[in-house]
Amino acid sequence: MRAVTRDARAIWLTDKISRAGFSDIDSFSQRFELKPFRLTQLYRAATKELAASVDAVTTLPKELRASLAEAGFGFDAVEPVAVQHSNDRQTTKGLFRLRDGSEVEAVLMEHHGDRTTVCISSQAGCAFACAFCSTGQAGYTRNLTATEIFDQARYFARDVAVRGKRITNIVFMGMGEPFHNYDAVMDAVALLNDGQGFGLGSRHITISTVGLVDKIDRFADEGVQVNLAISLHAPNDTLRSQIMPVNRKFPVSELMAACARYVAKTNRKVFFEYVMLRDVNDSDTCAHELARLMAGHLYHVNLIPYNSTPDAPFAGTPDPRIWEFAAILDKAGVPTTVRQNMGRDIAAACGQLRAETQPKAHASR
Repeated sequence: MRAVTRDARAIWLTDKISRAGFSDIDSFSQRFELKPFRLTQLYRAATKELAASVDAVTTLPKELRASLAEAGFGFDAVEPVAVQHSNDRQTTKGLFRLRDGSEVEAVLMEHHGDRTTVCISSQAGCAFACAFCSTGQAGYTRNLTATEIFDQARYFARDVAVRGKRITNIVFMGMGEPFHNYDAVMDAVALLNDGQGFGLGSRHITISTVGLVDKIDRFADEGVQVNLAISLHAPNDTLRSQIMPVNRKFPVSELMAACARYVAKTNRKVFFEYVMLRDVNDSDTCAHELARLMAGHLYHVNLIPYNSTPDAPFAGTPDPRIWEFAAILDKAGVPTTVRQNMGRDIAAACGQLRAETQPKAHASR
């Protein structure tokens, strides 16, 4: 299958124009007598120059800026309503409200050195109900559009730019299952990657999925060098089905076969996320089973210390045990890392994102 081509400028313009009540780019251009270069100026101002608003785009005539603003044309599809900072000042969590009142959370992580990562959401809530994840426990509201996804990154890019920094990595590991909102996520990737706009290299973008086999196969045909991460969390069907209902539809054998097809087609590494749950999936037996799943492939395991959530009856594996588990994988020749937790004190760590507008968020308290 031929690689998919997505026009980032058209994706952005179509969405922003529709939000202002216009049916298409042509009708919008005619209404304001815009030449194509003006449309490009708008797109670059928002995505590359990170202008705060249309009024800040001084390359446009003042009268045009006023007319666009009056018509409801704007740059941001998300509105920050609450921002929290971790005690160590390395992690910032933003709660964003969407036009319909739905809310999502995204997280900025400023690592030591020059690496700056934004974890963005692709859905308001999540329909997959992983037992250890706060987002899934709170329920699903709706998919996000491409610009609602992209504008989370834009918000934090503007935030760090004030301090002379830039976003170096984007991970689709926030609220929602990215491949359950496949087209909008891939359009958002095009916006993030576009050299005429945001300009983040493909290899600095990671998409995490619970393992939707059909979408993994589709992703292999995209022709992009975006990283693929699989939320595995258990090495066998019995255990994985208990904590991840998706496994009943896509069992481990089918998931691993899809990953093997992905590597064969793309020659790209697959990352496997494995949250460490005390006395659930952290035994020596589980470690050896996981090692066998990984053997002989272009795979990398990322062990994740568990972060407490409101409804899940789990405890995290103690750090010494995590390192013992990692040592078993390492001895078997499996590339393994242990993730550094950031943002626990503001519920911004992996698995903790949960907006209060989700269906079950209030009922569970």
